[in-house]
Amino acid sequence: MAGAGAGAGAGHILAVDQGTSSTKALLLDAAGAVVARAGVPLTQTHPGPGLVEQDASAILDSVRTAVATCMTEVAPGTVAGLALSTQRESAVLWDADTRLPAAPLVGWQDRRGIERAARIERAGMSGEVRRRTGLPLDPMFSALKMAALLDAHDPARSLSKAGRLRLGTVDAFLLHHLTGRPVTEIGNASRTQLLDLTTGDWDEELLALFDIPRAALGRVVPSDGPFGEVEGVAGLDGTPVLAVLGDSHAALFAHAGWRPGIVKATYGTGSSVMTVAGTPDEAGDVCTTIAWSTRAAGKPTYAHEANIRSSGRTLTWLADLLGTTAEQLIELAGSTDEAADGVTLVPAFGGLGAPWWDPVAVPLLTGFDLGTGRAQLARAAVRSVAHQVADVLAALPPVRRVVADGGLSRSDTVMQLQADLSDVAVARTRHHELSAVGAAHLAGLGLGLWTAEALEQRADDDLTVFSPAWDDTRRRDAVTRWHRHLAAARDLGTRGK
Repeated sequence: MAGAGAGAGAGHILAVDQGTSSTKALLLDAAGAVVARAGVPLTQTHPGPGLVEQDASAILDSVRTAVATCMTEVAPGTVAGLALSTQRESAVLWDADTRLPAAPLVGWQDRRGIERAARIERAGMSGEVRRRTGLPLDPMFSALKMAALLDAHDPARSLSKAGRLRLGTVDAFLLHHLTGRPVTEIGNASRTQLLDLTTGDWDEELLALFDIPRAALGRVVPSDGPFGEVEGVAGLDGTPVLAVLGDSHAALFAHAGWRPGIVKATYGTGSSVMTVAGTPDEAGDVCTTIAWSTRAAGKPTYAHEANIRSSGRTLTWLADLLGTTAEQLIELAGSTDEAADGVTLVPAFGGLGAPWWDPVAVPLLTGFDLGTGRAQLARAAVRSVAHQVADVLAALPPVRRVVADGGLSRSDTVMQLQADLSDVAVARTRHHELSAVGAAHLAGLGLGLWTAEALEQRADDDLTVFSPAWDDTRRRDAVTRWHRHLAAARDLGTRGK
């Protein structure tokens, strides 16, 4: 629903966050205050085991609807620019002339590339893929999904080689549709596993390895463009697109996460844990990616990131199973005694992400009996989220502050459990739309509406801090039990291959 009227005046920024479960739009004034907001829910389909798809046309419609709703709150001609944050590794195939989708969007959780990944692994190329892209060979990233889309719709690669079919992440799809320009933002491009981190451009050998024609991909540009101007959208025609960021990168930017020692943890459908890095060097069990790049800086800002496949999705799965809501489950989770609860859920739906990167691990629920009720299952689901984030934090350089955002971060139970398991203070922002806000902040910097120093102060205001309350013995016992069951889930997956 739209918020309060914006009134007249120049310098408004319209920020659109196109996510997995919804598309949101925020209208910010020249002081950075949100004066209108809109949201459109989205659904996923699962046409087969390990397959996750979305209707790409519905995504386009959701963007237009969210934009139109926000635009009713501002006078025509007062929006200075559009900012986009987008879901990242999901892959879209579309017609170059009509700009309309040629197939369903393949979601970032989709596993259809696992067999091709195994062939690349057997060929001894996985290490080279990791070295060039900063990403482990895994079906989560776009290249394997793109190859599968072409196998199904352009097996000879004739249409894609001719540039008649376009491939890209969601940002590239939206930009081509909204502005007519076949471009993609560098941070999103770095999630495809086709971009060389050191050159910031498509890698010809990786394109050949994954069988992706370069002519099907957009030109890589910095996070502040140039992206072109909006066309064919009522009230926005001629408005420049000023900033584009991947959703997790945008959340880090909203936290003023360019400061060393700050680790951003986003609790969404999955979870992204990210901190800036000085170089694109490999980072052990976590990924290296490009967070953003601006024309003024002339070089990328790198980040270390860990991706967790199932966090909020674990809660919605369990809620559907029990005929309730995720919100009610979180409330139940806070009503049971953590110390006396022995139920453990390992949510390896489609394998495990960082820091394990195990594609064959299987979901595991253990420690339950005839006395186990909804509250214990809810607690196990919530605890699985906090444990996965804690494992990632342990793999990162020393952490000064964990800043949390995303839907699950609204729960005091989740935040306190995270602090207890990680033995680090967790600060929750009062903002719940960090990805859209981060994209708007980058756009506003380009317009001169605010400074980096002002954004740092804004990010530090009104934080709610959760401090660790457990002693070392309780924490160690909980982590040991989790790792024992996690190892069992991985072992079961290996034996079932």
